[in-house]
Amino acid sequence: MSKTLIILNPRAGSGRAGKAWTELEPLLWDLLGELVVAITGHPDEVARHLDAARQAGLTRVISIGGDGTNHALVNALASLNERYPTETPMVYGNLPIGSGRDWARHQHIPFDIKAAAHWIANAQPTPTDVGLLTFDGHREHFLNIASAGLSGVVAQMVNRMPVRRPWTFLEATVRGLLTHQPDVVQVQLDGQDWYEGKAYLVAVANGSTFGHGMKIAPEAQTNDGLFDVVLVKGAAKLTLLMALRRVYDGSHLTHPAVQFGRGKLLRVRGQRGEITLDLDGESARGKELAFQMQPGLLHMLG
Repeated sequence: MSKTLIILNPRAGSGRAGKAWTELEPLLWDLLGELVVAITGHPDEVARHLDAARQAGLTRVISIGGDGTNHALVNALASLNERYPTETPMVYGNLPIGSGRDWARHQHIPFDIKAAAHWIANAQPTPTDVGLLTFDGHREHFLNIASAGLSGVVAQMVNRMPVRRPWTFLEATVRGLLTHQPDVVQVQLDGQDWYEGKAYLVAVANGSTFGHGMKIAPEAQTNDGLFDVVLVKGAAKLTLLMALRRVYDGSHLTHPAVQFGRGKLLRVRGQRGEITLDLDGESARGKELAFQMQPGLLHMLG
């Protein structure tokens, strides 16, 4: 059995990842064989660990952390694939111990960490689509969902909270909706004008779920080569607050304030300046946004 690189963020999930590692380590040695463990406290460290693992001949990496750790790994792995296109791609899996765990929800990975360890030991590598967001001279890959508008404000609120509870994302969403003014955007989908006007949210989904269980794109697939695009128009705040519960069961797609489409390339331009962004739970800002699908870029355990 080949060696497996473990990327551990002990601070993920308000420190739950570090505590869980004492139980996980002997179990993973038993299930996966020899482990090489890299402790990381910052996303910038991930690429260095991956490059060292590649040079040592390791072909499987598993992260223990949340959606932010996932985001860092996806970007580092995508960079490796671009730099060494002729090499066998590294296989990637995630054991979720974060606050949102939305990628795990999409993949049906058990939340019980021991059950998740058994799940990942039996999972098989699957070609998985990855999104690429280019904005104002920057490039960021995303695995699950990238979005512009209200969700970026929510991500900023949540990331500033030292302790996150199950209701933290919902509370931040309500607060954000009450205070955030809709952006004025121009949107093109696969080269065609798709929407122009006020919008609270433009979600570009590879996976189905964000915001701790909100099924923003309930039918999204990670191997169909297409984004599911969900736009929330500039409707009255009370209307949107009353419809918010529908995001948790996915029935919001039929709401008149929601516009839905599918495509490979989405361009969004903020007509009043920069828009706040959410990339797999990480926040950023940009004005000229291009979301491009990269089919089967990563080999994910699933």
